Amino acid sequence: MSTVVYIAVPLFLLLMAAEMWRSSTVSARIRGYEWHDTLASLSMGLGNVVVSTGTKVVTLAVYSALHQHAFFDIGFVWWAWPLALLGDDFCYYWFHRSSHGVRFLWAAHENHHSSQHYNLSTALRQSWTTPFTSPIFWAPLALLGIEPLMILAAQGISLIYQFWIHTELIGRLGPLEAILNTPSHHRVHHGRNVRYLDRNHAGILIVWDRLFGTFEAETEPVDYGLTKNIHTFNPVRIASHAWLEMFRDAARSGTLGNALRTLWKPPGWSADGSTQTAHELRRQLA
Repeated sequence: MSTVVYIAVPLFLLLMAAEMWRSSTVSARIRGYEWHDTLASLSMGLGNVVVSTGTKVVTLAVYSALHQHAFFDIGFVWWAWPLALLGDDFCYYWFHRSSHGVRFLWAAHENHHSSQHYNLSTALRQSWTTPFTSPIFWAPLALLGIEPLMILAAQGISLIYQFWIHTELIGRLGPLEAILNTPSHHRVHHGRNVRYLDRNHAGILIVWDRLFGTFEAETEPVDYGLTKNIHTFNPVRIASHAWLEMFRDAARSGTLGNALRTLWKPPGWSADGSTQTAHELRRQLA
């Protein structure tokens, strides 16, 4: 997590308080806050901060080593900043999409989707293990010549942007919906409705989803959470249960080949076909 995100934490808490108050005054269609759920999300966020503080040092060292062999010598020129932001957003899209398409990565990311509420506290329900699984997706930026500190700063700006889109209080935003990731688009991403599964992986720009065929508009009420909800507010269980289930399924899969497929195939894949992936569920719906 970038230092710029730490600086924004007081603003996050202030906006959460404002949303909490506003949610209590509007239509019943807004689920608002539930204290146990909110505390679980905040605990996950705090754990992520602790883990990220340690891994950031290693990540920065790896990016710096790669940068020594960069194809281009860009440096800290002004036009490198928009390039870094665009590159970060592209890398984030593929990291996020892969985190929904590879079960090993999903085990790290899944906890962010485990809340059945959708509010600004959900944005802080961050993984304790993605700091280990995500850095490789940004490594190409260092090889292209983007300064490592710029990469971390761009990641922080992206995370700050994504905070405000975790809300039900903001409707559609007109022409901006065609370009930016908005609350409407991200509500779809958090839905467990079959048509919404594995859709809208964008960070800031929704154009990546439109280009690569993963866009879905918000057309029906969103049912938030996982296809199989875990019904717990224990942050340790939230952080670990997907890993435990994945390794259990791998151990029971029968062969080494099936065990490896359990780790690398999409969530929902099983050797005996007893469970379905998001792609199979959508195809069945269609």
